[in-house]
Amino acid sequence: MEVSSVSISSGNIESTEGLPIQYDLYSPISRNSISFPVIIFLHGFKGFKDWGAWSDMCEEMALAGFGVVAMNFSLNGMEQSKTEFDRLDLFERGTLTQDLEDVGTMIKALQRGEVQDAHSNLNTDLIGLIGHSRGGHTAVAAAAEYNAIQALVTWSAVANYNERWTDEMIKDWEEKGYTEIKNSRTGQDMKLGKVVYDDAKENHERLMAIERVKDLRIPSLFIHGRDDEAVPYTDSEQLHIACAAKEKELRLVSNASHTYGVSHPFESQEYPKPFAEVIEWTEGWFIEYLR
Repeated sequence: MEVSSVSISSGNIESTEGLPIQYDLYSPISRNSISFPVIIFLHGFKGFKDWGAWSDMCEEMALAGFGVVAMNFSLNGMEQSKTEFDRLDLFERGTLTQDLEDVGTMIKALQRGEVQDAHSNLNTDLIGLIGHSRGGHTAVAAAAEYNAIQALVTWSAVANYNERWTDEMIKDWEEKGYTEIKNSRTGQDMKLGKVVYDDAKENHERLMAIERVKDLRIPSLFIHGRDDEAVPYTDSEQLHIACAAKEKELRLVSNASHTYGVSHPFESQEYPKPFAEVIEWTEGWFIEYLR
């Protein structure tokens, strides 16, 4: 069901440790009493809700008849800025456990009516998830963790985050207590504390997508670019094979990078062809399984 206009509002809710989870809510405007299913969008590692074309995508999904919440994880490293990392101390301890709990906090806030605007008429009994990269990894775990989630789409998802830790990173953690990652966009050296590694290893069965996907029974679509330079498409193949859902699908996008041709900032009037395909498949999946 397409709508003619969208209301966009912003705010924040408190995480389990009292930090802000910033969000944008894209609400379809309808003149009747129709309520709309809700989709939550999860960004990836070193990502944020306002990166590239994510906001354009959220608005387009809202025009297709979904309330869309784009959220920043509470430990993603941003506080005052929408596009720059101004709290590297938070980023340093950004665990997968906290990301997962942030999703649960957002679901509760939606169901309590704490995330809404004057134009909202959201059906919070129908919630879907989109996650990109590390956000896709978390989305799989969240879909298995929280019964409120009824449908899932992942983009370029990591299958097993514990396989991404290099020998050099582990050596840094053991010797210094942190490792450093260069942000190619900002030039920042971003510390990643040993707490991140310890959390992922100690809570492997709860946090790793490749483990949690075995518990999924909801419709699940795994999308990945064949030319992904950051996460191989075989990760999504693994997730698709291991997924226990009856309704599941794998879509591999030809000539597509990790972000499907989108970069930051995104100033084009048209989407790159691979990203347009991703949006079309994603929208179609939720139209079929979230209404």
